[in-house]
Amino acid sequence: MKQEQQWVEDASKGDGEAFLTLMKQYKLDLYRTALSYLHDEGEALEAIQEVTYRAYKNIRSIKQPAYFKTWLIRIMINYCNDQLKNNRRMTVNDELLNAYGISENHSEMELKDAMQGLDERSREILILKYFHDLKIKDIAQAMQCPEGTVKTWLNKALKMLRDRLDEKGGSLNV
Repeated sequence: MKQEQQWVEDASKGDGEAFLTLMKQYKLDLYRTALSYLHDEGEALEAIQEVTYRAYKNIRSIKQPAYFKTWLIRIMINYCNDQLKNNRRMTVNDELLNAYGISENHSEMELKDAMQGLDERSREILILKYFHDLKIKDIAQAMQCPEGTVKTWLNKALKMLRDRLDEKGGSLNV
């Protein structure tokens, strides 16, 4: 962790090698995030390229090196949300099914439909918490709001997802 913070500090001072090291470290997390939102390998790879560019361009703006991963994933989520708004589609991959612990009687289509029915903030919180396994405090930092607010939003998002899945005849095991 300490070495990562040093890489972030070095990258923010213009060290390209430190930046590349950080990007290599988080490329799988970025890919999974992009794939969970965009559900297309080509679009996910394109998203990684764009997010790498945006992160490199704005690395000097990072305030706390300890939150680099959260900052980077937030850039990816914002990019994906922009793409979804442009494309008007939301899909979910098999990895997301496993991340949510959805029982086997749920099809990917049921989860996709249930997730589409949620507002953007709810989808984002669920993905950060259960797909990226971020802690409440890290989500609060990324969303720039109090931890209590994140807990409230998370509970509401889970309830909405459960209700939507129950309407389809199953349940959520989170």
